[in-house]
Amino acid sequence: MGAAGVTGAVVLLAATACSGGDDGGTGTGSTVAGQEDASAPQVTITPATGTNRALPDRGVVVKAGNGTLEQVTVTAKGKPVDGRMSADKTTWQSRTLIPGASYEVSAIARNPKGKTTTATSSFRTVRAAAPLTVVDMIPMPGEKVGVGMPITLTFNRSIADRDKKAVEQALRVKSTKPATGAWFWVSDRQVIFRTKNGAYWEPNQTVAVRADLAGVRAGKGVYGTADFGRKFRIGDSHISIASAKTKKMIVKVNGKTVKKTGISAGKGGRVVNGVDTYLTTSGIHLTMSKHRVERMTSAWMGVDPKDKANGGYDLMLPHAVRISSTGEYVHAAPDRYWAFGRTNASHGCVNAPPPFAEWFYNLSYRGDIVIVTGTKRSLPWNNGWSYYEMPWAKWVKGSALDREVTTG
Repeated sequence: MGAAGVTGAVVLLAATACSGGDDGGTGTGSTVAGQEDASAPQVTITPATGTNRALPDRGVVVKAGNGTLEQVTVTAKGKPVDGRMSADKTTWQSRTLIPGASYEVSAIARNPKGKTTTATSSFRTVRAAAPLTVVDMIPMPGEKVGVGMPITLTFNRSIADRDKKAVEQALRVKSTKPATGAWFWVSDRQVIFRTKNGAYWEPNQTVAVRADLAGVRAGKGVYGTADFGRKFRIGDSHISIASAKTKKMIVKVNGKTVKKTGISAGKGGRVVNGVDTYLTTSGIHLTMSKHRVERMTSAWMGVDPKDKANGGYDLMLPHAVRISSTGEYVHAAPDRYWAFGRTNASHGCVNAPPPFAEWFYNLSYRGDIVIVTGTKRSLPWNNGWSYYEMPWAKWVKGSALDREVTTG
């Protein structure tokens, strides 16, 4: 057996376990090899060989005594399992494991005298009583989006606060061009990643998202059963600024102003519960969707569209780009040429000349930046995708791990 035969090393295959067999579901039993020769390395593998209820979240741990680990291989159905070696090469720790799966482990340790020890373990993980999976992600696969685009992950079940750390630790965001961001739990089933305030994604790059959920414990008997991955693209930087004071809108592409137009923003004058619902909200909006023709009615504010005396309306408007959840759009207003650049006359939307609105519609990706200024109505942080309205320190506190993430 090569060098091992020359040095007289003790080689044990499927070595006797110090706590073998079914470990009652604790996953702590270990297989130990190398004890018969005090001068040889010792190799300890956890879970022990024969275990059939190993805990997926604990993974595989291989340790070497009186030597260092030279090679560790863990497979499930012939496919390798990722793991990390410690700096001193005495400990190897796998990632979390798939529930209800069989695993094979092989490890070789060597000491300075050239003696080697080989150990193996075969075991099975406990099945998940209930699965944890990602059921939706925004953006879509391969979608080209704007530089402000958030990443939204939605899970199939609620995750208790005590388990969110383990789930968040399994989330990875990698981008071609480095960015600083953070996750924020908006509910027990949904978590959102965005970049730091004032530092959007760099344009024209690829972003990859991974949720290495297989084996992650998220409650009693609840385990991730599979990993999730998706890539999308960041397109050109589109940042628009619409001023309700000057009644002007400018559009910048990759930092260069490419278009200007007169607009008409919300006219104000309808106060409900202390909020003037006819004012456009000031703040950093993100484009959420676009519609070649969109029906807009006064029903959203409780006014019958037929009740013209009280502001009722029912309109079909072209080239509408949505910028909030409360019905704000940048859209064409063919009947408002008299207002563009002169007065604010809308019910809260940013009205624009039809040629500009069509151009803006064709330009827009989801996740583009539209900054509205000059009104007394502030944009709430959770009105659509207006997450940049939340201060960065507070956003980071919404992470279960209370930390920033670098995506490079």
